[in-house]
Amino acid sequence: ARDQMVGPWQVPVSDLAVTAAGYDGYHGEAMAMGERTSLAVLAAPASRRMAIAEALTNIAAAGIGDLSRVRLSANWMAACGYPGEDAALYDTVKAVSELCVALNVTIPVGKDSLSMQTVWQQHGATRTMVAPLSLIVSAFAPVEDVRRTLTPQLQLDQGETSLLLIDLGAGHNRLGGSCVAQVFSGIGERAPDIDSAAELSGFFAAIQELNAAERLLAYHDRSDGGLFVSLCEMAFASRCGIDARLDDVGEDAFTALFSEEAGAVIQVREADVPLVQRVFASHGLLNVPVIGAPLEDDRMLFTSHGQIVLDNTRTEYQRTWSETSLHMQRLRDNPVCAQQEFETKSDASDPGLHVKLTFDRSEDAAAPYIAKGLRPRVAVLREQGVNGQTEMAAAFDRAGFAAVDVHMTDIMEGRVSLADYAGIVACGGFSYGDVLGAGQGWAKSILFNPRARDEFGRFFDRSDSFGLGVCNGCQMMAALGDLIPGTVGWPRFVRNTSEQFEGRLSLVEIQPSTSVFFAGMEGTVLPIAVAHGEGRAEFTRADGAQQLLASGRVTLRFVDNHERHTERYPANPNGSPLGIAGISNTDGRYTLLMPHPERVFRSVQMSWHPKDWDENSPWLRLFNNARVWVG
Repeated sequence: ARDQMVGPWQVPVSDLAVTAAGYDGYHGEAMAMGERTSLAVLAAPASRRMAIAEALTNIAAAGIGDLSRVRLSANWMAACGYPGEDAALYDTVKAVSELCVALNVTIPVGKDSLSMQTVWQQHGATRTMVAPLSLIVSAFAPVEDVRRTLTPQLQLDQGETSLLLIDLGAGHNRLGGSCVAQVFSGIGERAPDIDSAAELSGFFAAIQELNAAERLLAYHDRSDGGLFVSLCEMAFASRCGIDARLDDVGEDAFTALFSEEAGAVIQVREADVPLVQRVFASHGLLNVPVIGAPLEDDRMLFTSHGQIVLDNTRTEYQRTWSETSLHMQRLRDNPVCAQQEFETKSDASDPGLHVKLTFDRSEDAAAPYIAKGLRPRVAVLREQGVNGQTEMAAAFDRAGFAAVDVHMTDIMEGRVSLADYAGIVACGGFSYGDVLGAGQGWAKSILFNPRARDEFGRFFDRSDSFGLGVCNGCQMMAALGDLIPGTVGWPRFVRNTSEQFEGRLSLVEIQPSTSVFFAGMEGTVLPIAVAHGEGRAEFTRADGAQQLLASGRVTLRFVDNHERHTERYPANPNGSPLGIAGISNTDGRYTLLMPHPERVFRSVQMSWHPKDWDENSPWLRLFNNARVWVG
């Protein structure tokens, strides 16, 4: 329900992750992390208090309620036995224990690695390398409504709004261990710290109260990078500018912008500012100043006491912010794809993810069939390592089918006959440990097993049967093309051009095709989840992709945010020719998709969607169409 990608431009700046507990309802769980290892070189106990604070200020973006509902996992790393490290570990554990008692937060689980040093001989001398004392804190909590999760995306459709800073560093603006200190080849002198557990607890309570009252529009933790980075990341997620005024943050603008004290930036409606400040005051936080406002243009302006401190564009700052990733990707991945992604991020005209529907989302053509109470059976095929069967079953169930878990061994050993099913679906996941060509291995387990081959062959030959293959299942069913009528010219699916697993929301356009799954959806443009390492369609003939498109057997094509069919990364995450993302056979009964419609059949499953969407996303129409076709 909440992944790392935020907003229409899918910027990876989320403070936390949120999962729904099931496929109906909105209860769920929130997870976040905190880590301030760089501070341990200066003050080990402070670094661990800050790690806990970061975990809590991150997870505060979810609708949790009381702080006592949060549980922490503590992962310790230390070079025990090295001079001074045992004492530092003792002092740090004591500091963490005291802070958690004061916060009424428990640490029921954790682990440790206490040999974080290595010794070797070099040029006749003994060399030792010691890792700094580290604590990685993971925070977990139940949430009543996963939809009440705040993100760094600034809301520009709420009239006049203001940005407020909640500073848990009491105005000290200590630069020790900060990113900016390291940029200047230093570590600093004073480490940020949590000087008041009561203020941290009050901060959490105030955020929860204001979130429940729907007074907060956007939220971002500031302890990882400082105020400057927090404001920039909020602007990146929103493709807007910011007018930041630092008069009330400290006398020195440099320390105000780059100190990594605990705290957060929030966006509220201008009319709500007095109320919001009163709520914080009631929880012991008396100084929550207004520090600026979003701008609808691209300008990033920072002033302090009437003087311009920084004045640039959001586009330029985002280019700088993305350059480190560019250089890493050039070394690790396909360098052409890395450059294409960097250029996309730098495109100021990019409209972002959006939706264009050619059908009425509120219409449920399957409703009359569901009302009859008849639930045709669909076999949700499962093989070793497949992990998409649960959400696939939930989507088919919601569309009026009876989804049945069918393991491949059930078919191979004769316990299940496909004659008893109206449809089959091969799901995505990591079959056979996701070794290269795993989907082909799955197909060969059918082709080389006489009983399974006969079962599938008879099923495919029926005129009243249908099938869906998604991701790993798409690769598998493509390899069964010789058994499926009307599949001449189908591609096989091979390693992504990017040379990496791709997990993201991608924009696709639904094509005019023979597929029963996409009836009435032609021309629609929608985001959809992708998660694959081998999704590139490879044809035996040079004109194979064009021939498949001309025959009306291409169901989906990747498009960029300007709605242009594309082979460029990352809009096309795997490099398939003509942007092909889905295919069908001649009569449309069998459809293969590389993206995952079952992962986004609920609106809440999407990391971005229009605000006016209700429970069902438009992707449920795909499953409803199958129910209508069965009749």
